[in-house]
Amino acid sequence: MKKITLLFLALFIFQSSTAQFWKKKQKQKPEITAATEKKKTGKIKDYNSVITKDAKTTSGLFKIHKVTDTYYFEVPNQLLNKDMLLVSKFAKVPEGLGGGYVNAGTETNTQMIFWDRFEDKLLIKVKSANSIANDSLPINISVKANNNDITLFSFDISAFSKDSTATVIDVTKFFATDVKAISGLSPRIREAYKVKNLDESRSFITYMKAFPLNIEILQDFTYNASKPSILENTESISVQMSQSLILLPENPMRPRYFDSRVGWFTLNKYDYSSTELKSDKKTYIRRWRLEPKDPEAYARGELVEPIKPIIYYLDPATPDNLRPYIKKGVEEWQKAFEVAGFKNAILAKDPPTKEEDPDFSPEDIRYSVIRYVASTTRNAIGPSISDPRTGEIIESDIIWYHNHLRSYRNRYLLETGAANPSARTLHTSDEEMGEMMQMVIAHEVGHALGFPHNMSASCAYNVEDYRKPNFTKLNGISASIMDYARFNYIAQPGDTNIRFIRQMGPYDAYAVNWGYRIIPNATTPEDEIPVLDQWILEKAGNPMYEFGKQSSNFNPYSQTEDISNNAMKASDYGIKNLKIVAQNLPEWTSSQTNNYEDLEELYGELLSVWSRYIGHVVTYVGGVDEIEKKPNQEGAIYSVIPKEKQKEAVSWLLKNVFSDQNWLVNPSLLNKFTPDEYAQKLLSYQKRHLNNLLSLERMSRLIDATYINSENYTLLELLTQTRNHIWSIQPKENSISERNLQKAYLNHLISIYENKDNTMKTELSDIKSLVYGQLLELKSYLKRVLNQVTHRETKYHVLESLNTIEKTLENKSK
Repeated sequence: MKKITLLFLALFIFQSSTAQFWKKKQKQKPEITAATEKKKTGKIKDYNSVITKDAKTTSGLFKIHKVTDTYYFEVPNQLLNKDMLLVSKFAKVPEGLGGGYVNAGTETNTQMIFWDRFEDKLLIKVKSANSIANDSLPINISVKANNNDITLFSFDISAFSKDSTATVIDVTKFFATDVKAISGLSPRIREAYKVKNLDESRSFITYMKAFPLNIEILQDFTYNASKPSILENTESISVQMSQSLILLPENPMRPRYFDSRVGWFTLNKYDYSSTELKSDKKTYIRRWRLEPKDPEAYARGELVEPIKPIIYYLDPATPDNLRPYIKKGVEEWQKAFEVAGFKNAILAKDPPTKEEDPDFSPEDIRYSVIRYVASTTRNAIGPSISDPRTGEIIESDIIWYHNHLRSYRNRYLLETGAANPSARTLHTSDEEMGEMMQMVIAHEVGHALGFPHNMSASCAYNVEDYRKPNFTKLNGISASIMDYARFNYIAQPGDTNIRFIRQMGPYDAYAVNWGYRIIPNATTPEDEIPVLDQWILEKAGNPMYEFGKQSSNFNPYSQTEDISNNAMKASDYGIKNLKIVAQNLPEWTSSQTNNYEDLEELYGELLSVWSRYIGHVVTYVGGVDEIEKKPNQEGAIYSVIPKEKQKEAVSWLLKNVFSDQNWLVNPSLLNKFTPDEYAQKLLSYQKRHLNNLLSLERMSRLIDATYINSENYTLLELLTQTRNHIWSIQPKENSISERNLQKAYLNHLISIYENKDNTMKTELSDIKSLVYGQLLELKSYLKRVLNQVTHRETKYHVLESLNTIEKTLENKSK
């Protein structure tokens, strides 16, 4: 028994000691965690082993380190989950990329991003500010769940700063590889030029720079592409991209609500905090943040400088002789801002020298720049970048294309040359060209301040006012610089001291005041609404303060390139002037240059000018006037153009378009630069306007107008009036252009009758019936006049037209 007890004790001691041994071994083994696993694999390292003594460091929004060819961001923890903008722009492009409208300074993408920590990774996430809700409400949980942020890129954490307040990540791969969201090459560009891939052996990061509120990065990328825009044998596209990372304001600007009665670029939000039975759509205007240095003086009505003025720098590439006019174009807006209570609110400056600012770059998002682009494109644009939370404009680069002045020289000659002796030359004076550029820059600055086109501004003035020297000098040719009203084409030979070039107007100051004036005692956007509404009501009914949308294709009082409130009278004056110009065009061009290049170019543009005048009149037919109103204002928003005005427009078109226009097709002019297609050149314009006049959309509006009021101008009246004029068969002879137009008319009606565009508008409305009736009427008419025609070509034309109608009606009836 004693032996058994001793044996049991020995076994117990053995087992106990064995257990203690294994327990001790387990304690000695390191605990396996995510952090120790990272250390073991070497992914998170000691700071000094990553940011070595050889690192080149710049400090700003956060530190940037370059170690050999590797770039590191040291992101402060306090900046995690802070809203930033990531803006991508072209810094250099090959010739012809994007068809001429992609250039140095073109923004390709703007994304609101934030940095987020997940385990041992740092993420760049892209977020949307479109859907919002009060943080304290339960629905905010759903808003976030249904508007999930997108992870743009994931970075392994390389190290932590010595004091553990910042995270170090290697950003080389993100900025040195083809990340499509920041590459600049859209899917359309990639498809057009057959881009295969980024050639990393020919691509690199040029630099990274840190500034107090932003990071600037420059990349040189070369892509393999089968069909590049230039130098096809290289099968390559090389671009230089600029990436700007900017911290958005910690205290967002108070937004201002949009009102459709005043024109502004906008941003939309959907607020799910609303107590209504749906999300509340909120629309804010886009504007710069202007705050008075002296609020008390501002409140007393004194002019006060803003804390931070709007400053535009000239591109270093800008020719010296053009700089004064560009600066004046920017500062044209100073008087408008004075109406809003600010002086020196907007300034233009030369680019700083290397000594003044060695880091100045047009790509730096801290600077708004008037970019001067060496391109054959004839245009100018005024884009801007804004805070997607509030609409605050952060930066703007206005683009001026080098060849754009040639467009203005040409139109100055064509539209004003008859009444303006100084325009009758290919060598317009520097002062006049400078003033034209000044006003174009002012127009583009207007866009960059938040204003879209106001296409009704030129209809604020009466036709005859454009022939009065005092009126034109005081009021210019439009109530707003934001209209497309470039020159006074109404003034006639003999009118003296007339202003021909556009200028700022009363609407511009009104719109600046409405959007930029600080409203006393208002603490929320909602508080501002009664005052903003009152400002509009004070100007209601005055056409100088009305806003007309550019997108309208039915409103004759909101059109592009027109002037005055009566397009028929204005176009009469315009065409009288064009006829004088057409007669003198060789003397003003080829006789001076001893070549026909300018003559050919200007003749082609003369046809376009004539065509624009025609288009202005066409819009009256089936037209609807649109004047934005709120329910507290009397009257309709949409009003059908009166019947007599529409009949006047149709009569004008029949005379000035759908009749012989021999003055436009002058063989002694055309034989200098084209061997053929004289008649077809005119027909192409006539056909365009005929198809527009008899478009399905216009026909539908005419039917709708009759539905509203049977006394309105009808589609049947339009079809009958047009057919009777165009199909006037002359026994002796119809001219070639008359026969061509008749064929075009017949083909268009047959196309509508046969419903070749497969639209229900034709099949399920009076349109098909009325067109059918016109074909029957035309058939009957042609049969009656057939035996009276003696001219052989005209007779064959009538026979062929009859055959076409009969076949059409026969085939459709089967």
